[in-house]
Amino acid sequence: MKVTFLGTGTSQGVPIIGSDHPVCLSKDPKDKRLRVSVLVEWDDYTYVIDCGPDFRYQMLRAECKRIDGVIFTHEHADHVAGLDDIRPFYFRQGDIPIYAHKRVLRSLIKKYDYIFATKNKYPGAPTVITNRVKNKPFQLKELEVIPVNGKHGDLQVFGYRFGDFAYLTDMKTVKDKEIEKIKNVKVLVVNALRYEPHYSHFNLDEALDFIKKVNPGKAYLTHISHLLGFHEEVEKTLPENVFLAHDELQITI
Repeated sequence: MKVTFLGTGTSQGVPIIGSDHPVCLSKDPKDKRLRVSVLVEWDDYTYVIDCGPDFRYQMLRAECKRIDGVIFTHEHADHVAGLDDIRPFYFRQGDIPIYAHKRVLRSLIKKYDYIFATKNKYPGAPTVITNRVKNKPFQLKELEVIPVNGKHGDLQVFGYRFGDFAYLTDMKTVKDKEIEKIKNVKVLVVNALRYEPHYSHFNLDEALDFIKKVNPGKAYLTHISHLLGFHEEVEKTLPENVFLAHDELQITI
């Protein structure tokens, strides 16, 4: 399995528009972060987790020519605002499967009613195949995917386990029974927004505590804001099995 980090930034991305913060002015490519998303590939299959407002450029940058589906964690704009940009895939492949909690599907139908229309549909709009994700395993081809339920402030969000890889973003609280689903995975990805506490995201200390509970072989931090600091400096402070993810990083599990 290969995982490509398409974006590792927070909802505004890094740099933030108009910001004079030193991290936003950094020349290090690892300090430039698009909105958070990953590409997960195994055998001949390719799935995207979340498609935010940078989706088009992320697909071009990754030279991705086919996707077998889009899996959503939740409905916030930085995770869904690129849905219309699945059109090139739809034109080549046909209807594109999407996977999401029923609440997220309702939100997408409201935001993108023209995509889900069944009458008088605009001929240039893509068509999707909706798959409702519940808090129980489901199949993607021959692979079992295990949802991991958590809270983003008061909002329910799903993380996902794909074999020995687990991806969780926008988490603030995760119950012990959900943590059991991902104990001892080879690779864990989890959000770490900044040093200061935040009402709906893990800060760095909370992310590191969570990693200790999961006890993965390796952990990568994502959904990172400029307030966490410079990539090169922060990485030196982390435990030996914990790393800052960065855009275009590829890992093999």
